[in-house]
Amino acid sequence: MCVMPVIDVKETGKNILHLRQMRNLSVKDLQQVFGFETPQAIYKWQHGAALPSIDNLVVLAALFQVGVDDILITKYPEAMKNPA
Repeated sequence: MCVMPVIDVKETGKNILHLRQMRNLSVKDLQQVFGFETPQAIYKWQHGAALPSIDNLVVLAALFQVGVDDILITKYPEAMKNPA
């Protein structure tokens, strides 16, 4: 049986926050790039309450100068149940 990885939403959020800070971008900067009226979506991403859409992940990757797979943090279900 093949075990498929799952996206760790909380860790992905922490990673988005880290990458944003590494590029010296503010939440307001991202808000303007995406054309959001409020920054709520960005805060939800950073706190692990939601994931960016595929389109928004591509934009984040370009802004952070990384690949999409460098933004998403994945784990295997067994590793999440039985931490080493």
